[in-house]
Amino acid sequence: MIKGFIFDLDGVITDTAELHYEAWKKLSDEMSWDFDRELNEKLRGISRMDSIKVIMDHNKVTLEEQTVIDLATKKNDLYVASLDHMTPEDYLPGAKELLTHLRTEGFSVALGSASKNALKVLQQLNAMPYFDVIGDGNSVTKSKPEPDIFLYAAEKLRLPPNNCIVVEDAEKGIDAAKAGGFHSVGIGPEDRVGHADLRFDTMKEATLFEVKSHFADLF
Repeated sequence: MIKGFIFDLDGVITDTAELHYEAWKKLSDEMSWDFDRELNEKLRGISRMDSIKVIMDHNKVTLEEQTVIDLATKKNDLYVASLDHMTPEDYLPGAKELLTHLRTEGFSVALGSASKNALKVLQQLNAMPYFDVIGDGNSVTKSKPEPDIFLYAAEKLRLPPNNCIVVEDAEKGIDAAKAGGFHSVGIGPEDRVGHADLRFDTMKEATLFEVKSHFADLF
């Protein structure tokens, strides 16, 4: 039986993707690196350090590890500064409604995000009351597509993976959910999250009614 839901943050609860893009773009411009929206798509769902390494590989750049860390920190500072402008109006359409419905029906809810700034984002959204457990980039060392963040969240919820549904918008996020033995709901296009158990184009379509209808034998 499904007793818990684990949500990714970026692209599911709110869309900070544009803020991430702008921060990476600013850093890349300063470093005279090539960076565009196509490359940015490859960063979806992965950690900050993995992201900068993708950008460096694309540009055939090698740097000392401390320099890489410093640059990743600089990007994060740019991103965090932009979060101050987020408000409770910045939920993706349908996200707040789904979280509210899950609360009403008594499901356990966790966050399972690679972001180390997840708490700040949730606070800006006034979303903390919707979550029983926060799993973020500070909770585990291995990021998606490893299942560690979802396993961490499930353990804190005291639920086995097969009692939980993971809601994700990234290919690597769905990979992680499958690797961990979770049920999965993908948000986004077929070519990105079509391997999820259930897929919606947008969060607005991902109502609890639709999810229950698909996983009818698990509710």
